[in-house]
Amino acid sequence: MGQLLKMQDFVSRYETDLIRYTNQFIRLKKQQWEKFRENWENGPEEEEEAPAPEESRQVLSRMKHWLKRKDTAEIEEQAAPVSPAPPGELDFAPQLAFLPETEDQLKKLFLDQLFRFQLKWASSTLLQQSEIPAVLYFDPDLKYFLQRFPDTFLLMYRPVLSFKKAVLEMEHLLISPMAVWCIAFVEKEKDAVFFGSNGRFWKKRTAGNEEKILNPAIALARTEKIVRSILKRHDITFPVERALICRNGFIQWPDAPDGLHILDKRPHAEWFRHQRNLRSPFKYMQLKAAQVLLNECLATNTSSGNSGAARGGDGE
Repeated sequence: MGQLLKMQDFVSRYETDLIRYTNQFIRLKKQQWEKFRENWENGPEEEEEAPAPEESRQVLSRMKHWLKRKDTAEIEEQAAPVSPAPPGELDFAPQLAFLPETEDQLKKLFLDQLFRFQLKWASSTLLQQSEIPAVLYFDPDLKYFLQRFPDTFLLMYRPVLSFKKAVLEMEHLLISPMAVWCIAFVEKEKDAVFFGSNGRFWKKRTAGNEEKILNPAIALARTEKIVRSILKRHDITFPVERALICRNGFIQWPDAPDGLHILDKRPHAEWFRHQRNLRSPFKYMQLKAAQVLLNECLATNTSSGNSGAARGGDGE
């Protein structure tokens, strides 16, 4: 499950301590999933009907389990020091709202609850909080990134940056252990065909209909340029890629620019499978790149609404 570092101009705890929170998230997810699955396998507890000796044994067992987890956590911290989390900061306790019939259904229930927790975690710090628009809880692009990629993939969802005295909302940045992916979605009706060009507009064609859309490659190219500029300024050598994703349609652009990955209905599945199979730990340069990009982001939304930052897709 990818980690949500930043959403637009919301505050984010990852900005305060990237290393600590990326590691804590992975441990939290693993611990809660194991507990969640164990509760599902054992069925609902009936502690109220159990005799007192049994309750005592359960309490003792839980204390031993807690001490064992504490020892394990201490060992992990010695290997990779992480500051202790303040009380209440890791309050993620998934609930069995219903009893799933299969483990796949259980995983979906767990991931849906973890998704909501991620949005909360990525829009608050210990002292500040941003109000999340309800639409983001149902955003299919957010769920695509956060529920279907490995834990070491770091997402910046349309981050807002101040660059050369202009405030710009970028395209999505997916920071894998191998590269920063600048990603824009080009998705409308199923099996729509987009005709790419270098001009301000593209054509979108569906059965019996044709219309113009803004060229999505313009904002994407600008996002890539800004990312490369930031990394270069900090002497960070890390690959930067850009991709147009169209999972339900097709993009026709024979003379597309070099270096642009066109991931429409045909090649997307292969690219996606390759990324999901990339079971790599965090890389030093990956985290360094993520940190400097976070440092460039604005955090002006601490109460409600969006900042009104300019979108990168205006085809300037």
